[in-house]
Amino acid sequence: QVRLVESGGGLVQSGGSLRLSCTASGSISNINAMGWYREAPGKERELVAVIRRGGTTHIQDSVKDRFTISRDGATNTVVLQMDKLKPEDTAVYYCQAENVYAQEYWGQGTQVTVSS
Repeated sequence: QVRLVESGGGLVQSGGSLRLSCTASGSISNINAMGWYREAPGKERELVAVIRRGGTTHIQDSVKDRFTISRDGATNTVVLQMDKLKPEDTAVYYCQAENVYAQEYWGQGTQVTVSS
């Protein structure tokens, strides 16, 4: 079992920045990848960024020039740095982890609201 605890959401003006953190605990040795998804009102949940065990990353095209994902192995924390935020980035952001058995774990979600 893996537990994910998120922090860092909030309200920010357009053009501002936010930093989301997700700390994993439990059976973390089997984690293959960790990432962030978001779900806006009336839309499907979508992948924002993922970082894999070996350190490779994938970031959604619509945000790749504004968001970065990184990992701190010492604290089992994945960070999503979001810069130049736009109103269309408003969503609930969820941390997700996948283990080597393809089991998925989700955080509780954190609200990001970008005002115009």
